[in-house]
Amino acid sequence: MTTDADVRAEIIDTVRRFVAREVIPHASELEHQDRFPTAMVEQMRELGLFGVTIPEEYGGLGLDLLTYIGVIEELAYGWMSLTGVVNTHTMAATLIIHHGTEAQRQRWLPIMASGERRGALSLSEPDAGTDTRNISCRAQRDGDEYVINGTKAWVTNGETAGIVALAARSEEGISAFIVEKEPGPQFEGISVAKREGKLGYKGVETVQMAYTDHHIPAGNLIGEAGRGLPQILSVLELGRINIAARAVGVTRAAFDAGLAYAQQRTTMGKPIAEHQAIQLKLADMATRLEASRLLTRNAAERKMAGLRCDVEAGMAKLFASETALEVSMDAMRIHGGVGYTTDLPVERYYRDAPLMVIGEGTNEIQRIVIARGLLARALEQGTAS
Repeated sequence: MTTDADVRAEIIDTVRRFVAREVIPHASELEHQDRFPTAMVEQMRELGLFGVTIPEEYGGLGLDLLTYIGVIEELAYGWMSLTGVVNTHTMAATLIIHHGTEAQRQRWLPIMASGERRGALSLSEPDAGTDTRNISCRAQRDGDEYVINGTKAWVTNGETAGIVALAARSEEGISAFIVEKEPGPQFEGISVAKREGKLGYKGVETVQMAYTDHHIPAGNLIGEAGRGLPQILSVLELGRINIAARAVGVTRAAFDAGLAYAQQRTTMGKPIAEHQAIQLKLADMATRLEASRLLTRNAAERKMAGLRCDVEAGMAKLFASETALEVSMDAMRIHGGVGYTTDLPVERYYRDAPLMVIGEGTNEIQRIVIARGLLARALEQGTAS
């Protein structure tokens, strides 16, 4: 009898083979050119990766979160940028799954599951990052429509996405909306105001989007007006687990590169893997990698069980991202001078790792989230006793 674990293993193995065959041989070239991986994304679409967590009744694969983080780890192992194409899409779809109407789910989820339309999540603004309550983008009700005006920042997939889950300030407070557009820099009151140049995380676009008198149907409001912020913040837990899984993938790639090189490179008549200084590094790298994977899995399992996981998602994101930063540097140290060149992907791992430290809430914010969550739980337990 086929079990969920069997299906999970089969899907993850399929993605692993895709990464080995189609991603790893071409990632460095595309990354250095900062070119969108059109062919890879089309293959990801054919594999059904844009519908991994979307229920089967809406055309998705309906797989669990453990399968999703396994897919994300494998993609990040090959090229971390590919996970950005999937992550914001999945977060936008999750927002519709949990907070949209049945009509909205019927309308948008099938075309998102197939990858016909890819999604983006748009929360931040130039003056509203961590301080989400400072959002100034406005959605003014006008009969059967809303008129959107404002600028959104740090929108991954903003140019190539066809569906954007947008946070904007309506009369009732911050509300969540679905904005439909054709992929491209310009569409009926929407323009890409700026494409960000980045240290790493290249290939996938990160943009500012400007809305000027852009009209959307009132039916594109997700859930209740004024409830958009808690709705969007609820999917950020998924985003943080995703970031942790990305970090695990990058850490694993860096560790594997360091381990392989240490066995190949010789100094003083023997492989450097036989030098104690290198062995100590490898031991610490492997231990932190395994701890990161277990923290990420724990957060995913709690979310799947419907349990509160703000603390666990924060811990996984915090530890795994810091590990990716540390292990990618250690891999570069093991490689020595050649690790600093663009001939090998080690320098890319080191440039990609900081995104996980900063993205989906900086690690300084994660520490505050974790501490407040721990204190809230202690208070609840004290009250219960």
